[in-house]
Amino acid sequence: MILFLTKMGKILPLKPVKLIVGMISNKVELFEKLKTILEKKFGKVDLESDIFPFDKTDYYEEEMGKDLKRKFLSFEKLIRPDRIAEIKIFTNKLEKRFSISDKRQINLDPGYVTDSKLVLATTKNYYHRIYLKKGIFAEVTLYFRKGGFQYFDTTYPDYRTSEYISFFNKVREKYLEQIRR
Repeated sequence: MILFLTKMGKILPLKPVKLIVGMISNKVELFEKLKTILEKKFGKVDLESDIFPFDKTDYYEEEMGKDLKRKFLSFEKLIRPDRIAEIKIFTNKLEKRFSISDKRQINLDPGYVTDSKLVLATTKNYYHRIYLKKGIFAEVTLYFRKGGFQYFDTTYPDYRTSEYISFFNKVREKYLEQIRR
């Protein structure tokens, strides 16, 4: 008879993660307004992406109109990863606050970056998403390998672009600097 001896896994302290928020709107003036509100809640923004065309899908056009743009923010203050569900609930309330006639004027997508992945929070369930709490799911959208972020078959088309990946690589570099300190 063969016996397998295993050691119980140790529960280690959580490493903090780098909060990011993606914004989609055709009213680019809302980006600055929401940045101010988000900074009051989460602290100073340390990296901002360029404004990108949001043209890989028409998913939001019926609700938000055409000519949508996307911008990302990354926040200096690191957070605990288990806060992402409550952050998504907060950003959903902000979306509602800026809605007109029950139509969002801005979409907010919070997530976080670690040394190995980009995780997004969502209200949409699917086979590759893990339930967190209060109707919020998490998805690993990008993973880091061979010197840069890579995407999955399930990754949204816009997150596959070199512009997004380049930005998230910069966010990861900033994060690594922060956790080394």
